[in-house]
Amino acid sequence: MSKSVRIAVDIGGTFTDLVLLRGSDTHFLKQASTPERPEDAVIEGICHIMRAAGVTPGDIAEVLHGTTVGSNTLLQKAGARTGLITTKGFRDVLEIGRVRTPDMFDLTWQKPDPLVPRRHRAEVRERILTDGTVLEPLDRDGVVLATRQLLEDGVRSIAVCFINSYRNPVHEREAEEVIAENFPDVPVTTSVSVLPEIKEYERTSTTVVNAYVRPSLSGYLTSLERGLRDMGIDAPLLVSTSNGGLSAARTAQKKPVFFISSGRSAGVVGATRMGAAVGEDNLIVFDMGGTTASAALVHNGELSRTNEYEFRAGISTPSRFIKAGGYMMRVPTVDVAEVGSGGGSVAWIDAGGLLNVGPVSSGAVPGPVCYGLGGDKPTVSDANVALGLLPAELAGGSLTLDVDAARRAIERDVAAPLGLDTDAAARGIADVANVNMARAIRAVTVERGVDPRDFTLLAFGGSGPVHACDLARVLDIRRVLFPPMPGVFTAMGMLAGDVERYSIRVYPTLLGQADFAEVARLVAELQDEARATLGEEGYSAGQVRLDVEFDLRFEGQDNEVAVALSSVAGELSRDTVRTAFLNAYLAIYGYVSTDEIEFVNVRLIGRGMREARVDFANVGAIADAVRERPANRRVYFASAGGWCETPVVDRQMFSGERTGPLIIESSDTTIVVPPGARASLDAAGNIRADLED
Repeated sequence: MSKSVRIAVDIGGTFTDLVLLRGSDTHFLKQASTPERPEDAVIEGICHIMRAAGVTPGDIAEVLHGTTVGSNTLLQKAGARTGLITTKGFRDVLEIGRVRTPDMFDLTWQKPDPLVPRRHRAEVRERILTDGTVLEPLDRDGVVLATRQLLEDGVRSIAVCFINSYRNPVHEREAEEVIAENFPDVPVTTSVSVLPEIKEYERTSTTVVNAYVRPSLSGYLTSLERGLRDMGIDAPLLVSTSNGGLSAARTAQKKPVFFISSGRSAGVVGATRMGAAVGEDNLIVFDMGGTTASAALVHNGELSRTNEYEFRAGISTPSRFIKAGGYMMRVPTVDVAEVGSGGGSVAWIDAGGLLNVGPVSSGAVPGPVCYGLGGDKPTVSDANVALGLLPAELAGGSLTLDVDAARRAIERDVAAPLGLDTDAAARGIADVANVNMARAIRAVTVERGVDPRDFTLLAFGGSGPVHACDLARVLDIRRVLFPPMPGVFTAMGMLAGDVERYSIRVYPTLLGQADFAEVARLVAELQDEARATLGEEGYSAGQVRLDVEFDLRFEGQDNEVAVALSSVAGELSRDTVRTAFLNAYLAIYGYVSTDEIEFVNVRLIGRGMREARVDFANVGAIADAVRERPANRRVYFASAGGWCETPVVDRQMFSGERTGPLIIESSDTTIVVPPGARASLDAAGNIRADLED
């Protein structure tokens, strides 16, 4: 057999999801995650799914992978001890940041500690002017001394960021060579290798995040590649980027900052292609797993993307209105808002006696109480079990749930302290989780001037289909869409992705003074680079798509608006660029200024368009055996006043149209259709739930 099998793997906080695609046949599997050694769950899951599909290691054409190693490293502050070498006088750029707070009225807000403490930030003498002229040469001996002192203090990864290096990278490259010559085993990240762009804080922060995460992600991917080879799999390992594309593992090992949101964005890309396949151009994409829940927007068939992302506690979002709350990364990313509410999120009572859910999660170990793996704190999954929303077994029967233990934990830690009965406490946990998740959806809709009522909610993830209809009612959304295999849909989305490469050239000038012959030369230079890079990976000119954007802003502003070259109607000129910018600015902010416009960057995303992408209009046969299930189950629905005798249907057997209450089960997830909602199956295998007025 020729190599025709593709495997996609997404690591979550509780489960590792796998999808195997062979022709039009699809196999999927949920494997318990192994947080201490995440590669173990990947290797074990691949063994199991290959055995179930009857394929051999020699049949595997490629392995696609989304990993939480990068984001977890930041979340847990578990990165390498990092040192920063910078220009003399600029030691405190990380500390100063953007000189603002995310909420001017929150007097309790505390600024997150920099990833590099001040004692690990070293200054060296060098200076490049804003036009790229070298004013003072690099002090090479100073670089050696600074590096030696940092290493003696336990630093294991070095970030190098010099002032104005985006205009002339010579000193950063020289410093990298000096460190490599004298300390060859130390990983070095230069700012020009990840973000050759103006804005000193953003460039420094992005470089530091890359250096901080690099040893963890590099070590993990090296171990995973070794494990795949030991299995006999001689196939490329491609890693999902924060932008929803794919890149070679070697790129992720050197530039992990582009992969912090790896995996999560792939589900949004899959949702976009799913929407196009079934004629749904306006989607709110909702993904709820074991640890977090996230939301993104597909508007008029276009996926919302941005070039800036801030990782922080509470809610992580690329919102242009919320700044300075976390660790800034100026990299291409899908515009996703994320909150710490998942199936494993712990319910707790605060000092004021109020019920909270998350952001702390029980994770895969010890997991929710109902898993019987040692967890002793009530979680969202425990509440769902206590309410009858979940079946007695999960993940195809590999995990049996302990309902009584879940109810006891809720009674002890939530119901008794609040003076409630267990049912009301469990319902309260679910309601608080829904309110938290509604924040994420509002962040990508209402905060963008978009009415969520005009959209269809597409729900996936292991826990998403359980909460989707209740969440839709909170937001007054009338239609919910559940794709095939929603519990492993993020892994499925990787099978719809393309290989991507990013590059940028700075061009700081007023638009009125821009030389458009020079702009055209920069565009052509970036395009040639992308074609050459993707050509080395086997993509012909006809398989390469090049998307060019210009970053522009009004004079004196701090933030740019990206204008796609395709939106510049007619010949590339001052007037066409100005018109495109004003239209883009008006669409975002609702007004335009008469101030002069500044040209800032020329940006390019090169995509290798893959031929073997999954067809969401015809997913094909899904290898999920029909399981024997009880015909009915008692389920608690607040909208119906309490407990209801509810029909239970295997998803493989669902057809026609049925009115809730209804539970639709499969081995990857459970779909909850509340009383009064109407569920139906479309031609592409999606289940649609229409909520009553």
